[in-house]
Amino acid sequence: MSKSITNLKISVSGIRGVVGETLTPRLISAFSASFGQYVGAGPVIIGRDTRSTGLMVEQAVIAGLLSVGCQPILCEILPTPSIQVMVSHLNAVGGIAITASHNPMSWNAMKFINGNGMFLNNIEAREVLDIYNQENIRYIHEEQCRSIKYHHDAFSVHQQRILKHIDCEIIQQKKFKVAIDCANGAGAPYSQDFLEALGCEVVAIHTETDGIFRRKPEPTPDALGKLEEIVKSHHCDIGFAQDPDADRLVIVDNLGNALNENYTLALAVQHITLSDNSPICVNLATSKMIEDICKINGNELRYTKIGEINVSTEMVKCGAKIGGEANGGVIWPIIHPCRDSFGGMALILELLAKQGQSISQIIDTLPKYYFGSIKLPCSSEKSLHVMRLLKKEHAHLQPLLLDGMRLNWKDRWIIIRSSNTEPLLRIQAEADTPEKLAKMLGEFKEKCLDLMK
Repeated sequence: MSKSITNLKISVSGIRGVVGETLTPRLISAFSASFGQYVGAGPVIIGRDTRSTGLMVEQAVIAGLLSVGCQPILCEILPTPSIQVMVSHLNAVGGIAITASHNPMSWNAMKFINGNGMFLNNIEAREVLDIYNQENIRYIHEEQCRSIKYHHDAFSVHQQRILKHIDCEIIQQKKFKVAIDCANGAGAPYSQDFLEALGCEVVAIHTETDGIFRRKPEPTPDALGKLEEIVKSHHCDIGFAQDPDADRLVIVDNLGNALNENYTLALAVQHITLSDNSPICVNLATSKMIEDICKINGNELRYTKIGEINVSTEMVKCGAKIGGEANGGVIWPIIHPCRDSFGGMALILELLAKQGQSISQIIDTLPKYYFGSIKLPCSSEKSLHVMRLLKKEHAHLQPLLLDGMRLNWKDRWIIIRSSNTEPLLRIQAEADTPEKLAKMLGEFKEKCLDLMK
């Protein structure tokens, strides 16, 4: 398999690659021009995370957009959810988030956002790809070239939306002590001030924005040892951890224990469903905790394919008040139908304030399951081969094929699917005991590895 195949991903999630190998200025500019032609000659919001390659990518994006008559509006370092909010706030024709999210520093990417402030769906993404592949971009002449504009206070628009829809007073009265791990990412310039606006005393780590990630960028519990130490040593009420583009959120409880990513969404859903019976939308890889919470509080639960846009689209369609993804992605559509770590922090702090319990006490009231995942390096072509064989082998279990393959039992489930963002085969599973989980993950890991040979 060539390096160019493994180090470049073109999908509904955007264009990702290793800078200097597969993600080149020429490719970036060409895809930006294709996107600009698709959305039309209007304003396009551009924001980026803190990667050192962000400025280079930004300049190539600007060139591509200007070449087809768009007007770039630069917001500099800005969380991805804030970029999405700004698209709707300024009635832009679209947006581009320059971020490779949880990928290593050597990667960068472009996430394309439509005029509704949501990521492109499969149909929209295919149309942009068709424009790129057909190489029939309509470049403008000199007299049609537009200027570049700047917006230096974009995050405040996002913050004010959240503060408008949260009970700031009850949170401020509690004077929570909060630790925040900003992952040296796009949340770093804003997270401490945001929490202080909610009356919190804040201990912030990994706030440097020099493009160097000082912990693993994906905010999984195994990467949050320093945050756990900070919460314990400073006697914090809660700890929050973001990823580099600040759309995902993971929690450390008041005892200094990093929680599985599923708990972030479970806490947000628990909070909203206590007073609202509208539907809840989550993806297929979401914990059974959500199913149990919905049964107790009388909410309909709707599953979607994995991927933020699939959940967001269903939420808008059915009027859901809360939803999200199992990776710590809380979607609170009254702010914007997108994953948003800032909205997630506000909701969970409001829950803490209103419940009058510690976060560990609240966690103890939730149903308990054990979640695990495995990533196996695997090309898209090989993934298709493996999935085809797995579906045939397990047809008698009537697998759910909405996205990859999900097998369900009363006390456990497992999903095997090809990643949308990396050359990986993902195995995600949950069970009511750690022994069942380990056994199931081990069996399917060996099965997949055998099928890859």
